[in-house]
Amino acid sequence: MRIPCPYCGARDAHEFAYLGDATLTRPDPAAADAADRFHDYVYLRDNPAGRHQEWWYHANGCRQWLRLTRDTRTHAIEAAEPARRDATQADMPGAAS
Repeated sequence: MRIPCPYCGARDAHEFAYLGDATLTRPDPAAADAADRFHDYVYLRDNPAGRHQEWWYHANGCRQWLRLTRDTRTHAIEAAEPARRDATQADMPGAAS
């Protein structure tokens, strides 16, 4: 699979690290049921077939976060965009809170 990095151009997927579902929202740790919500957030994941948004990190290249829209059945990449500092980036794996 070739990933079109907006900074480096098309690169082999081996240069990237897959870091998970980009559609999840991190639960509020101050919520009354935070333990249950975090359990679900960490362990209960869907395995979608079809169009899906994912976080990828260009570890062996520009070291930038990307948000890919990819078909999980065919691996066809519809869009690759830089992950900007906004509300959704706080939900990225490894993001500082």
